[in-house]
Amino acid sequence: MSYAPVPNRTGSSIVAGARAGLVGTLALVGSLLIVACGPGATAPNATPSPSPTPASADALQSDFVNVVSRVSPSVVVIETANGLGSGVVFNTNGDILTNDQIVTGSSKFTVTLSNGQKLPGTLIGEYPAGDLAVIHVTGTNLEPATFGDSSKLVVGDIVLAVGNPLGYQGSVTQGIVSQLDRSVPESKTVTLPNVIQTSAEINPGNSGGALVDLAGNVVGIPTLTALDPQLGDTAAPGIGFAIPSNVAVDVAGQLITTGRVTTSPAPSASPAAS
Repeated sequence: MSYAPVPNRTGSSIVAGARAGLVGTLALVGSLLIVACGPGATAPNATPSPSPTPASADALQSDFVNVVSRVSPSVVVIETANGLGSGVVFNTNGDILTNDQIVTGSSKFTVTLSNGQKLPGTLIGEYPAGDLAVIHVTGTNLEPATFGDSSKLVVGDIVLAVGNPLGYQGSVTQGIVSQLDRSVPESKTVTLPNVIQTSAEINPGNSGGALVDLAGNVVGIPTLTALDPQLGDTAAPGIGFAIPSNVAVDVAGQLITTGRVTTSPAPSASPAAS
């Protein structure tokens, strides 16, 4: 399995790591209603009444809708001369958390908020070893995301990836946490430790966006997808990776305070949690 660079917009590729997406699907299995024939039962030749949607399915669908409504205003488009990617509003001061692969090699940034407003951005700091960066915008109506505790994730948790794949702003895919504490090579010199493996689809442009749980908390920053060498290095279905939120928050705090990372972030997802 390889992890090759992927274009961050149609026809262009970036040096360090934007990865193509993958299709993450979640099947909701309906319940089977068995009715015994007896006194008062429906006659064999009667037209049965349509079965109602299971309450659990309704509740899950409502959760999805609520999560998207809560998180989407906090996810932005970041455009550079090299392409585009995603970012997450980190605080009300205008700091935007994203992947380093999105900003590296660029000095000018255009940030598009969920309401369509475009703002110029300036670079605050980069952490290439962890593929994270922070840029800053000055504007109003910024809606920071809520960051969750990624160390509490367990395999099987439902997650949604919110970002801007191929420039389609505010797109959402869903899947589960497939595994925790993966170590994934991003380039010849950078290996990302302790990342979250997910089946949520991550396409070009999703990098730097938000991986969120059903409470609407950001638990990861989508960053990579695996490529299958047996299929011509095409995206391997259902194998994507996100940087844990605990690591991302630690790095962002250091970059905002000093412009650089002086203390390596501690691992976020432990084998015990999986």
